[in-house]
Amino acid sequence: MRRERLRVVTSDAIGPYVLLSFERGALDPGRPGQFFMLEAPGRLLPRPMSLCQAPPGRLSFLVDPIGLGTRALCALRPGDAIHVLGPLGNGFDLDVDRPLLVAGGIGIAPMPYLASTLTSAPAILGFRSERHAEAAALLPGADVVVEPHLVTELLPEDPGDVLACGPEPMLEAIRELVPTAQLAWEAPMACGYGACFGCVFERDGWYERLCIAGPVLGAAA
Repeated sequence: MRRERLRVVTSDAIGPYVLLSFERGALDPGRPGQFFMLEAPGRLLPRPMSLCQAPPGRLSFLVDPIGLGTRALCALRPGDAIHVLGPLGNGFDLDVDRPLLVAGGIGIAPMPYLASTLTSAPAILGFRSERHAEAAALLPGADVVVEPHLVTELLPEDPGDVLACGPEPMLEAIRELVPTAQLAWEAPMACGYGACFGCVFERDGWYERLCIAGPVLGAAA
């Protein structure tokens, strides 16, 4: 885990999302599914973001401008610089025989980096509109559905090793259908390393910090 001030190299709109690419500096990209805390200009607290791509010398994050912090990040332009902390948390277990990537909405964010570390991993993606579905270009060849259809409708009878990220209702549905799945959850975070207790969640009667226990958890855990 390191904290560095990184300079924006590119900022590209992909549907309603923005793909921000930074100079990597000395930061390690970590394991797919881990996250980084990105300084949100003009805001007190940073925002947790999964790494989307890790081309040589760069770190790229897919941001959905849904609040003040994420809109401030999406307003960054090439040459701007912010502090980035990471990698943090626990990512996906990559020792799988038949990976199947499943994502909904902005849950596609960690999938391009994950796909780059696996061999021939198929993907199924769900979005709430055709405009949001433009982000499917980040995973060429993926099967895509748009609401009212659900991404779980594309799950094969024998899905293999499911690695998923998306909204909570989608993850809960996958948890019921595929008890062996690895699920990347989301929660508000202020620090990213367990000090603030802002991402506490309940699991089987116990309270845990998602930034420490996750964000990737086994469905049966």
